[in-house]
Amino acid sequence: MVSNPDIFIEQDQELSLELQSLDTPEGELHLRFYLASGREFALPATGIAEVTQPSPEQITPIPNASPLLLGTINLRGKIIWVADLGQFLGDSGSLNTDRPTIPIIAIENQDQIIGLAIERIGEMDWLDVESIQVTDNLPDNMAPFVQGQWQLSNDSEQGLNLLDPAKMLRSARWAA
Repeated sequence: MVSNPDIFIEQDQELSLELQSLDTPEGELHLRFYLASGREFALPATGIAEVTQPSPEQITPIPNASPLLLGTINLRGKIIWVADLGQFLGDSGSLNTDRPTIPIIAIENQDQIIGLAIERIGEMDWLDVESIQVTDNLPDNMAPFVQGQWQLSNDSEQGLNLLDPAKMLRSARWAA
């Protein structure tokens, strides 16, 4: 039984509902995340197949594979490679794999899919792609995969870097 008297209206009263205007988000939806060095990146939500956090034991190492690859995981019945994104991008930090779970972002383009192991998942955020700026202060290993960056605050010298999932999937670095 409902006991809130505010819900009941008398017979002669009109029920008026005030509709609140919903703010329409501007921009496109992105997933923000961090590498071991603390550098922040974003991927467009449209390029992400799934985000998962398997235990290190669920990542099967593959002998004689590229040093960028941690191994493989079973993602909904499909076996996919898992790469250390920081190492792929030449980031200065080292991914900590000695923990209960490892955050992995599975990116997909056409029929290609790969899991990117990262340090920490951030939040989903609507970001305006029109306000992205070209940056020239990136390491050479990282530059081909960064579309640009957002300067989110004036006191931060590092911006939020936007990665291109299609370029990462097509990279020749996976064969090294």
